[in-house]
Amino acid sequence: MASKKTLVLGASENPSRYSFLAINKLLNYQHEVVAIGNRKGRVGPVDIVTEQTIFDDVDTITLYLNPTNQKPYYDYILTIKPKRIIFNPGTENIELESLAEGAGIKTMEACTLVMLSTGQY
Repeated sequence: MASKKTLVLGASENPSRYSFLAINKLLNYQHEVVAIGNRKGRVGPVDIVTEQTIFDDVDTITLYLNPTNQKPYYDYILTIKPKRIIFNPGTENIELESLAEGAGIKTMEACTLVMLSTGQY
């Protein structure tokens, strides 16, 4: 299976957060991971940055931000132009989904952790 470079948006160092679990699980499945969060930190080998850094060749953005907190990232997400965006439970956002689809980005309402576990990632 090919590695899919994934941006975890809403990353956290807190082990009880789903974004933390997703970073670890993505790494276990040999995916390259980059991460943006509210606070700088580290999850294993992955640095969490706070700036809207332009990463190259991002296949997937997996969202762990509620719709209100996604707004400041709209232009950033469209600039990065991932192949797809995964809206994890609680992050569903019709406005961003429609902007992304208009830009040719596939959107999915799904759970990254479940997708990895079931081989659908």
